[in-house]
Amino acid sequence: MASEDDRNPRHHTRNMQARLQETMDHLRADILKVDEPQLRAMFETAAEVLGGLKKAFSDYEKKNEAAWR
Repeated sequence: MASEDDRNPRHHTRNMQARLQETMDHLRADILKVDEPQLRAMFETAAEVLGGLKKAFSDYEKKNEAAWR
């Protein structure tokens, strides 16, 4: 049977936001490790996209967008 945390949407949204942030941080750290401009741009673009997804989870949690009300 699912635990109390497993049934709590906030538990899941916070977990996903943390994982997305970890990946964003990793991508941005790797930008400093590579010399190829295209790869650096791709890493930064990926981090920005994940930031948008992280914001969507936050918006859902706060119910501050019409779609989540």
